Amino acid sequence: MDTAKAIEVEGTITSVLPGTMFRVELNRAGGAGINARLVLAHISGKMRKRFIRLTIGDRVKMQMSPYDMDKARIVYRL
Repeated sequence: MDTAKAIEVEGTITSVLPGTMFRVELNRAGGAGINARLVLAHISGKMRKRFIRLTIGDRVKMQMSPYDMDKARIVYRL
């Protein structure tokens, strides 16, 4: 995914799934008209390399492709 075309949104982790996958609820102030949705997210490679731990309730910054608004990549823990 080209990072220039990626949509940056913030959300809160609602559940932890197997295989470093997470269910994330988007914040109300999310961009591109996508509010209060649940998306499936995975950890970016840099976060996995640095052993960043994520738990339920953590606020995260994600990148989403404009072509698939149901999946995202977590790039930063806020």
